[in-house]
Amino acid sequence: MLLKVSKVFSDCPGGRYESQGPYSGEEFRNNYLIPTYDICRERQEKLIVDLDGGYGYGCGFIEESFGGMVRCGYSGKELLKNIEYISEDEIGLPDKIRNYIKEADKNKKQVQKRKRWFK
Repeated sequence: MLLKVSKVFSDCPGGRYESQGPYSGEEFRNNYLIPTYDICRERQEKLIVDLDGGYGYGCGFIEESFGGMVRCGYSGKELLKNIEYISEDEIGLPDKIRNYIKEADKNKKQVQKRKRWFK
């Protein structure tokens, strides 16, 4: 299934949080990315996120959208396997997204280790 951000959400994405204004990464994640990903999981399909056609993505938007999925309980390993990110406009953007997911997954595991240690 294809999710073209500039068509279904905005061609001018905003900041990290909804409190910072319209078209935030938080809004995109909660209202578009997670529901579409969940449908793809049910259908056992790969989700393809097309990032072209917009006016650029801030780091806050990208990290909150994709790294935020890990903080919402999704497995970073599964996200990396089941979502493909494409962009001809910004060649390095898919790698940046994958790195944010890996970093969020690493941080989540470190927090879980600390919680076990303090029990």
